[in-house]
Amino acid sequence: MKRPKLKKASKRLSCAKRFKIQKKVREHNRKLRKAAKKKGITRKPKKDIGVPNSAPFKEEVLREAEQRKQELEALKEQNKIAKQQERAEKRKKDKEAASAGDEPLSKKAKKVAKAKEAKAAIVKKKSTKTFKCCELNKVIEESDVIVEVLDARDPLGYRCPQLEEMVLKHEGKKKLLFILNKIDLAPKDNVEKWLRYLEAECPTFLFKASMQLQDRTVQQRKQRGNNAVLDHSRAASCFGRDSFLQTLTTLANKKDADTMLKVAVVGFPNVGKSSIINSVKEVRVCHVGVQRGLTRCKQEVHITKRLKMIDSPGVVAAPSNPGDAMALRSLQVEENEESPLEAVRTLLKQCSQQHIMLQYNVPDYRTSLEFLTALAKKRRFLQKGDVPDTELAAMTFLSDWTGPKLSYHTRAPEHRGLPSYLTDAIVTELRSDVDMDAVRMGNENVLKGVRFPNLASSISFNSRGPTAGVLNVNELPKETVTTTEEEEDKETEETVNTEEPEVETPVSTMVTEIQESTKKKKAKPAKKVKFISVNVDQTSVQHNNDDAYDFNTDFV
Repeated sequence: MKRPKLKKASKRLSCAKRFKIQKKVREHNRKLRKAAKKKGITRKPKKDIGVPNSAPFKEEVLREAEQRKQELEALKEQNKIAKQQERAEKRKKDKEAASAGDEPLSKKAKKVAKAKEAKAAIVKKKSTKTFKCCELNKVIEESDVIVEVLDARDPLGYRCPQLEEMVLKHEGKKKLLFILNKIDLAPKDNVEKWLRYLEAECPTFLFKASMQLQDRTVQQRKQRGNNAVLDHSRAASCFGRDSFLQTLTTLANKKDADTMLKVAVVGFPNVGKSSIINSVKEVRVCHVGVQRGLTRCKQEVHITKRLKMIDSPGVVAAPSNPGDAMALRSLQVEENEESPLEAVRTLLKQCSQQHIMLQYNVPDYRTSLEFLTALAKKRRFLQKGDVPDTELAAMTFLSDWTGPKLSYHTRAPEHRGLPSYLTDAIVTELRSDVDMDAVRMGNENVLKGVRFPNLASSISFNSRGPTAGVLNVNELPKETVTTTEEEEDKETEETVNTEEPEVETPVSTMVTEIQESTKKKKAKPAKKVKFISVNVDQTSVQHNNDDAYDFNTDFV
């Protein structure tokens, strides 16, 4: 208990409590000794037996041991003194540097190292987009057939006109095919409409990748044998593989016997390129996941002796695209160029609020922040103090939209006009060497086998049309470099030393007018402020009360 007029509480205990603590300690030590005795552990240090009397040259051995002990002690003392001197010299240098007005060398070295690390990170960020563009161009140049993968929920939004135009410029040397992936996440009527719309331009295959390919190599698949149990339900199995592989084998057989058919699988990030290759190979050879941008370089996979598929990194989306397209088909959130909260806000604007409320089972919301707060409370994404983690909720919301989970759909356009880079002659040329009847039969079988979601449980989404991509390295936007404090100081010094002729602009004139107005305001005399003295003495306040006790008078 803390007594009055004492800073610290008393440490005194009652005798019963003190004796009880002592008893507990004795029992605890006894248990430890008993356990150590059972294990054969003894705490007593082993006694040094020393040099026996029967040993020859005993005196010399003892003398050498004593001498060695003294040498070790002297060496230890020397090291201690040397360390003390080093510390004293360091303190002296720091004091001299502080008195001269300079920073210590250690701090300067740290600043230089931080600046180098920041520059290296910026160079790495810059090189990723350029590297992806170069890899994608290499893949297109090497391959004979280019397969553009489209998401069945928004096929038109996942089309890249620049990519298709680049492929068709080769004048029939390369073929273009469409794959409508993730068809199990869109309503059946919507998928059929999109299939009819895309078939008018290019041969299109319906596809649903497998979700139960756990073997990474062929050797693991052979070792597994027939004993392993896999989920062969409709949700886990693959659909559309047979017709797609049959078309590719027919194209490969029409080539020379010595050459292989190279098939490039291209598209925007997280559209399912690697999953399609794994499903065709029936082995997990490519790395797949919910996170976007996992494939960073090209990867060649041999399907048969005459067929080879090439996995490629995602197409880099141009910054001129609308916000919802950048949120779904770019890596701005993963590269910290955009916050997930902004991406969620842009996506919610393109959706029906009632559909979102029914899908995520959240109450009515006015803003995106209210929606994320309700979602975080629903999923129990809470920080310390039961504060909703809106950032984690935003990341899960984005992963639902880009991953194989959420069902949403867009309307197929009614008019069937060809794009500017497509003509009727090019369409007939793309269909040549492809058995369109077999492709249609395969798509009908896929439509019969896949379990599609209900239209009422799917979110309606407003598509903005095709997404522009960047394939030329020169078209990439220049990134701004964030400089450190030291570099900023240097830049300010350089700007002060260099004298350049001033050019009058409307912005500069506005700045000068604002400066003049502020100077006029400062020129006005300031009003005098009168300070009123207030009696703060508590004793004087007490004297005013009649009931207060007066210590100056003696009442005896």
